[in-house]
Amino acid sequence: MRAIVFHRHGGLEVLEEAEIPTPEPGPGEVRVQVRAVALNHLDLWVRKGLPGLNLEMPHILGSDIAGVVDKVGEKVEGLQPGLEVMVQPGLSCGRCEACLTGHDNDCPSYRIIGEHVRGGYAEYVVVPASNVVPKPPNLSFEEAAAIPLVFLTAWEMLVRKARVRPGERVLVQAAGSGVSSAAIQIAKLYGAEVIASASTEEKLQKARELGADHTVNYTRQDLVAEVRRIAGSKRGVEVVVDHVGEATWESSVRSLANGGRLVVCGATTGYDVRVDLRHLFYRRLELLGSTMGSKGDLHRIVRLVELGKLRPVVDRVLPLSEAREAHRLLAERKAFGKVVLRP
Repeated sequence: MRAIVFHRHGGLEVLEEAEIPTPEPGPGEVRVQVRAVALNHLDLWVRKGLPGLNLEMPHILGSDIAGVVDKVGEKVEGLQPGLEVMVQPGLSCGRCEACLTGHDNDCPSYRIIGEHVRGGYAEYVVVPASNVVPKPPNLSFEEAAAIPLVFLTAWEMLVRKARVRPGERVLVQAAGSGVSSAAIQIAKLYGAEVIASASTEEKLQKARELGADHTVNYTRQDLVAEVRRIAGSKRGVEVVVDHVGEATWESSVRSLANGGRLVVCGATTGYDVRVDLRHLFYRRLELLGSTMGSKGDLHRIVRLVELGKLRPVVDRVLPLSEAREAHRLLAERKAFGKVVLRP
């Protein structure tokens, strides 16, 4: 099969098109013919190399996959070739307490397709049968590929971790990212008032189209001052969604109201941040870490997409052969929402 692979970590130059053996599904697995695969910042980090990440080379990136079941392995029931599906990116043992209580993203052996094992920058991918979800018929493959990782991540952050409630104010940092475009919609779904930050007027306009009530251009305005002005009486917000890291950490903490919750799922600009413990305990702040989400929650998200309550945001679609260009667009923050590759 045709795939985009890399044999060593590095810059854009390590991505190359290659012909490699087509994988065969084992017991409990299915092979999916990939029709679309969406990018995440995770792809860039894995390509560059992460501490402790030891990959079998050549590696294939791609966590967000949509396609058609092509072949089923032994002991697979209820799935037939020809079924249009989306792939849940998280892999877990299925037997431990975390898995059996619906918290499979807390499984001690948790892994992510495209990060720890080969992903979807290819014509075919093999995944556990438990990781496929029927694709909503009203979505294109490109739209379906734009859902799993970012919506699961945003759902876990806002619904499970931050416990967002109607009437609360939520600040969503870096509104142009995939996670943030999903977070804006989920916060609105739960009745929150949303403030979105971004670096350009074009991104802020798109954030408003997704439902953001207020927007702040952090390159031209004092973000914390604007948040407090919007909230009134110098009060901050109850929830901040952040995945940027060092560059936004201080403004995220300072934007919180007393008793506020800051939920973080990434550190795109760096991880070495400072916490003033006096603010943490005196203001009764909560700092919450979050990674991915459960398999069950993806089914709920898909139902909400089918009902028109949530929608995937696709910035552009490129052929698989232009994976380097797709990585460049993501690294330079040229996209709003998801960049999708089509084999």
